[in-house]
Amino acid sequence: MRYLLPVLLATTSPAFANTPAASDAKPASASTIDAQKASAASLPTEDGRDAAFADQGFIATRAEPIIATQDGRPVWNLGAYDWVEGDAPPTVNPSLWRHMKLLRKHGLYKVADDVWQVRGFDVSNMTVIKGQTGWILIDPLTTKEAAAAALELVNQQLGQRPVKAVIYSHSHGDHYGGVRGVLSDAEAKSGSVAVIAPEYFVEEAASENVLAGPAMGRRANYQFGAALKPGPQGQMGSGIGKGISGGAITLVTPNDLIKKTGDTRTVDGVLLEFQMVPETEAPAEMNVYIPSAKTFLAAEIATCSLHNILTPRGAKVRDALAWSNYLNQAVNLYAGRSDAVISSHCWPRFGQSEVKSWLSGHRDNYRYLHDQTVRMMNQGMTQAEIAEAIKPPAEIADQWYNKGYYGTYSHNSKAVYQRYLGWYDAVPANLNPHPPAERAKRFVADMGGASKVLAAAKKAMASGDYRWSSDLLNQLVFADPKNAEGRALLADSYEQQGYQAESAIWRNQFLSAANDLRHGVKASAAIQSPDMIGAIPTGLLLESVATRLDPIKVAGKTLAINFAITDRAETAKISVGNGVLISEMGSAHDTPAATVSGPRPLFLAMLFLKMPLAQLEAGGLKIEGDRMAVETLQAALDPIPSAFNIAEP
Repeated sequence: MRYLLPVLLATTSPAFANTPAASDAKPASASTIDAQKASAASLPTEDGRDAAFADQGFIATRAEPIIATQDGRPVWNLGAYDWVEGDAPPTVNPSLWRHMKLLRKHGLYKVADDVWQVRGFDVSNMTVIKGQTGWILIDPLTTKEAAAAALELVNQQLGQRPVKAVIYSHSHGDHYGGVRGVLSDAEAKSGSVAVIAPEYFVEEAASENVLAGPAMGRRANYQFGAALKPGPQGQMGSGIGKGISGGAITLVTPNDLIKKTGDTRTVDGVLLEFQMVPETEAPAEMNVYIPSAKTFLAAEIATCSLHNILTPRGAKVRDALAWSNYLNQAVNLYAGRSDAVISSHCWPRFGQSEVKSWLSGHRDNYRYLHDQTVRMMNQGMTQAEIAEAIKPPAEIADQWYNKGYYGTYSHNSKAVYQRYLGWYDAVPANLNPHPPAERAKRFVADMGGASKVLAAAKKAMASGDYRWSSDLLNQLVFADPKNAEGRALLADSYEQQGYQAESAIWRNQFLSAANDLRHGVKASAAIQSPDMIGAIPTGLLLESVATRLDPIKVAGKTLAINFAITDRAETAKISVGNGVLISEMGSAHDTPAATVSGPRPLFLAMLFLKMPLAQLEAGGLKIEGDRMAVETLQAALDPIPSAFNIAEP
């Protein structure tokens, strides 16, 4: 049985989005065309290095571009971006267009002797190391199907060899989710293959998106443009890759954990050295140095773009200062020993001087972002003021890899501010404002009504001030979601801002909002893999259940229920009172109102799917004592949210 649980990654590949081609998309406006020209004129000089590095070592790619599930459902299209040729159309920022020309490349590439990468088969890269008897794979992509196709290409081109080890560089799904595409069930169960990960990998992989999973998953659909088709008026990748492959996200629990920088392992005859970089791009993350190949894998702390200090999908705020310091450590430890630097996204760079300048350039970018945000913050500037003012110097900004194709200075500076000072900017008017819909109603009324707001928005749009027009129209739509003209104009305003965005994920968010306003929100439910469900500790699942308790439905009530989870030999006591649910693992009430016992899948069905108790009892769940207490608990839990509104209330 598969269960509905929160997930991080959008479950639909943009290449196969259900949304029809953007036939109702508008052309670039005159203002957008002017903005694109200005952007093109401000770009750094093209020196050809990125194109050369992206092509270097190409061996071959897959003959059939469509990757599908066993039952024929397509999950990835290698050719989804083949149309990115020639000059940028007016609906795509010219810097992003150049970037996508490089990211669209796909196939097997040689990096160094006995080291290769498969790129373009997913949003991430799979790194391949030849051991004495088999393959060592680093980061087996997002889904089982994509990873299996990547390994098939490796074996076709380099000779059939068994997989002897899998390494997860960090705790995000696009770096471990395809593992069952490269390991058989027997290998996964037996532990015969080394599965190596940074310390706390399982805890972070399981927990990052459980409590806030529904909100994070919905926002991820905007960030990655899950409902958008690739095209000049649609999705243009994610800034560090294309889209995210569909298919099955899986997990094999690591059997070897790396705990400190300098730790080494000899895997199938190959010496590997590790650098721990926690609390940077992921809570549990590490880099890998391959001495025999003089190659350094920078995982995701350095790629072809400025990254996110706070990803728009939502996550815990990352530490920009630590990020910069780890990059400085990488320069000192590995730059002088490396002839190539690779990452788990984008393309490599070759030559010791290139390795050092690239790592140093990223280091300086994050340090400048951090230090200047804090400097302005300490001068009393607010998040919005800092975001408008902060700009990297030319020495940093003119490096293509430092550009904001994924993260941006605008939203990253707000994240640095948030890490130190939180959401409140100390302006009392922002301490207790009306909620969005109520504020919008007052705003529209005090402007003189909807017609006045529309007139002002049209004037702003005509002048090319889409930031102001969307601000005005957002108020109108939140005050009256049924205002058809306001919705249409807001979609148009968002669309032009998407066209102008250099950041692929800003583009996706603007165009996703426009799509929702024009077509409505498509209901969806994410299905989590059994591997991930199995990895999530029961205590964390119960804490997630507590966040769905409706206090009105248990007002004035107290409940004392014991859980006995038989297949895991776990117990928990559940206490409900004062509108809160407290769960305590390993404990039991002396005099419970009810005791529920059975295997964990039945508890998941009861608490997450809210299946009828009679149906669960027929499957083996046992309820002793006051059955009504269990029914009251189940009835008080909200269903798992799916596709809620973002572009309207």
